Amino acid sequence: MNPARPAPTAAVTVVGIGADGWEGLTDASRAALSEAEVLIGGPRQLDLLPPRCAGERISWPSPLRPAVPGLLAAHAGRRIAVLASGDPMFYGIGRALAEEVGEAGREAGALRVLPHPSSVSYAAARLGWPLEDAEVVTLVGRPAARLAAALHDGRRILVLSAGADTPGEVAALLRDRGFGASRMRVLEQLGGARERTTAEARADDWPDAQPPGDPLNIVAVTCRRAPDALRLGAVPGLPDDAYEHDGQLTKRHVRAVTLSTLAPAPGELLWDIGGGSGSIAIEWLRTHPSCRAITVERDPVRAARITRNADRLGVPGLRVVTGAAPAALAELPPPDAVFVGGGLTAPGLLDACWEALPAGGRLVANTVTLESEALLADAHRRHGGELVRLAVAHAVPVGGFTGWRQAMPVTQWAVQKTLDTPSGANR
Repeated sequence: MNPARPAPTAAVTVVGIGADGWEGLTDASRAALSEAEVLIGGPRQLDLLPPRCAGERISWPSPLRPAVPGLLAAHAGRRIAVLASGDPMFYGIGRALAEEVGEAGREAGALRVLPHPSSVSYAAARLGWPLEDAEVVTLVGRPAARLAAALHDGRRILVLSAGADTPGEVAALLRDRGFGASRMRVLEQLGGARERTTAEARADDWPDAQPPGDPLNIVAVTCRRAPDALRLGAVPGLPDDAYEHDGQLTKRHVRAVTLSTLAPAPGELLWDIGGGSGSIAIEWLRTHPSCRAITVERDPVRAARITRNADRLGVPGLRVVTGAAPAALAELPPPDAVFVGGGLTAPGLLDACWEALPAGGRLVANTVTLESEALLADAHRRHGGELVRLAVAHAVPVGGFTGWRQAMPVTQWAVQKTLDTPSGANR
């Protein structure tokens, strides 16, 4: 039997450390920190190391991510150890370092990661929550509005706090979104000698005047929605009342069909052109945390309204570009999918969208006017795809009886670009 080979010497070793500090580290982690010539981490993490770790100590600057390449370059050729809270690859610095060294560098052993149990793992263990059944939302360096997209009755959420004020911000958001009955607990200094868990309390009862606790904390939330709160499902087709709008809104049933045709997938980027109220881009983003979207709206009032809707519905990362298409599209990153909900008659718009799409990209356009319908019919003739008409009728009172009121029919063209026929028939 061959003896186990030692791990390769890495240019950068990332060491996860918890609130238990040096005592909680494995022998391998202690050795990496003791032998490092350069120690990089947050001040709190560096203070956990004993004097035997004699390497040059460098605190991360702010903002952190842009500083990574320069720090690595400045200390190239030296043994570098980077400290991270808990598991470096779980919302930690490990991701930025892995991106920096690249796949080839990782395969060559340029990066070594020595994880510690994450605070999320500790929290799940203390609460008796199966980790796979809990939603994890990080508010570290991110707006609290992100939490809104995860709120569903009965769901368990573990919120990674940005600091001591985060529990109060979480409680305020829960109250504002109709989840004031949700139960909250705050778990501090998990795994350390000063570990503490607060008593469970309703968000409605969370005292605004309560002094902040330890900044190193996780907020555990068991969601409870008020019976009269607007129900926001996990699939496209939110109620129209979920949006602030001036009438420029892709209505619920058409919106659900449109999103299913756009077929969002994790990590993909959508261009939403003629954003109106932003509903298509917002619900694209709500399908997966890694989805990205840019909405283009020429009216500044509507653009501001889109931003408010995105914040309210838990996707504050929506990028809103105020300008007229196609000119406003010139500097945007290439999309995986494009939705055109307005401005179809602008000269060159459809052609610009088609040219921007890579092979495999999808384009969906909706219209209610005859002029724009003619443009879609021509595009269908040239590029193929599917041309459909969507009609929805609502039951309304007719005297003492009930009848149907037909909404304006929507013509929709949907197409996927292929490699072999980028500008010809795509059937």
